[in-house]
Amino acid sequence: MTEEHFWTLVQAPDFHATPDEISDNLKNKLEQLSDSELADFDKYFNQKMRISYTWDLWAAAFIICGCNSEYAFSEFRSWLISRGRAIFDKALENPDNLAGYDVIPVKDEQPYPYLDEYDLLAGQIYENRNEDELPFVPSGVDEPQGKRFKNKAKFLKLQYPELFKLYWQ
Repeated sequence: MTEEHFWTLVQAPDFHATPDEISDNLKNKLEQLSDSELADFDKYFNQKMRISYTWDLWAAAFIICGCNSEYAFSEFRSWLISRGRAIFDKALENPDNLAGYDVIPVKDEQPYPYLDEYDLLAGQIYENRNEDELPFVPSGVDEPQGKRFKNKAKFLKLQYPELFKLYWQ
């Protein structure tokens, strides 16, 4: 599997579909893969999760939807990966770039950029087929990269002006 193939699989076809629809779409694609392709897909996904484990992205998630836990930030990063390579790379470059895209779904009239267990789909399919887990690849990262953000409005507004304008309440 190439990285390009990974991105064609993982990118949601409709950015405003429900989280279940997005997960079901990926699950259907992954079920067509061989076991070795599932393992490759999982490695790519974990790599993207690691490189997006940054305080800058967490600050963006905090502004957009109040993201304030490790678990929620993991779901946010899964959601970000589902937006595809171009948006993912732009968000890594500068999280404020997310304000320029109409990609953040709404649930109960609130921004909801989360995909629960999206990162586990390949492993679940593999385990169902083989009654064994995919090889564990440790992240090697205990803390997000970069400097912890200050959750005070004045600091967030300075660092992420576009996201702040759109989402801060």
